[in-house]
Amino acid sequence: MVLVILTVTMNPAYDVTYRVENFTRGQAHRVRSVEQRLGGKGINVTRVLNQLGRYARATGFADHAFAAAAEAEMPVDFVHALPWVRRTVVISESDTGTATALREPGARISNPHASEQLEVRVSGMLTHISGLVIAGSLPDGIDPGLPARIAQTALAAGVPTVCDLHGPALRMASRVPGVVLLPGLDEFESLTHCRPESPEALVTATRPLVDRGVGAVIITRGPQGMVGVTSDGSWEARLPEPLTGNPTGAGDPVAAAVIAALATTQTPDWPAILIDAVATSAASVVIPVAGEIDRRLRGHLAPTVLISELETPGRESA
Repeated sequence: MVLVILTVTMNPAYDVTYRVENFTRGQAHRVRSVEQRLGGKGINVTRVLNQLGRYARATGFADHAFAAAAEAEMPVDFVHALPWVRRTVVISESDTGTATALREPGARISNPHASEQLEVRVSGMLTHISGLVIAGSLPDGIDPGLPARIAQTALAAGVPTVCDLHGPALRMASRVPGVVLLPGLDEFESLTHCRPESPEALVTATRPLVDRGVGAVIITRGPQGMVGVTSDGSWEARLPEPLTGNPTGAGDPVAAAVIAALATTQTPDWPAILIDAVATSAASVVIPVAGEIDRRLRGHLAPTVLISELETPGRESA
C-alpha cells in the first residue's frame, strides 16, 4: 500500500500573477504576462510534494468549481462548503525581482456542519497517510481551534503533523503536543509577543513552546534562512548568499520538505531536514509562480547550505 501525505487547505484561492517591469503606486502599468492557477498554501505544498516524488492528496474546503478544477490536476477530496473561492493577486517585477501580493479574505462558510465534515474526512484517512500538513488561513465562520483539533487527532494516531498557520489558529495549534510549527517572523511575533533579531534570541524565545510539548518550531526568516528549535537541539540554516526572485509562497516548499522527511522516519535528523528545507525553499524563489521548484537547482544548492548548531538554553542544566 502506498502511503499518502495529506494536506489541508481551508481557504484556497485562485492565484493570479501579473508580471510588470517595474511597479509604481498611482501609475498605469502594461502587464507583460498573466498566469492564473489554483492556489492556497496546502495546494502549493501538494504540488511541491508531487515534484519531490511523494504521493500527496489535498483536502479542505472548496466550492464545486474549484474542487473540479483541482481534481484535474491532483488527487483531492474537498468538503464543498465554500460559496465561492477567493483570489490572490501577485504583482511580480522583472526589474527588481520583488513581488507585491493582494490577498482577498475569502467567502464566509455558513454551513454549521462544515468543520465536523472535514474532521470526519481527515480522520477517515489517518490509517492511510504517513504525514499531514495543515496550512494557510481560515475562512470566516470556521472556529480557529479546528486545525488544532485535526492535528491532535492525527498525532494521537501516530501521524506526523506540520502546521503552517497564523493568528488564533497558530496559538491554539501551539498547544498540541508533538506538532511541528512553521511560523514566519510576523507569525512568530504574534505567537510569542516578541521579535528577536538574532538566531540565538530566537532560540531563547522559542524554547518555552518546545518545553510545553511542541515537537519542533522552524522559523522561516526569508533571505536570512531558518532557525529550527527542537527538544534535541537548535540550529540555524541559510544559504551563503540569498537568491533573488519571487519570494511569494517560498514557505510552502519548507512544509513540503519537512513533512516529506518526517513521513519516512521516526527519528528525525533535524540538521539534514533544515538543509533540505532551505534548498527546497530557495529553489522555489527562481520560479515566477508559487507551488513549484527548480529540482535541479535544489540539488545544486543543498551542499552549499550553511548549518550551525545554536546554544539551547537549559540543555546543560537539564
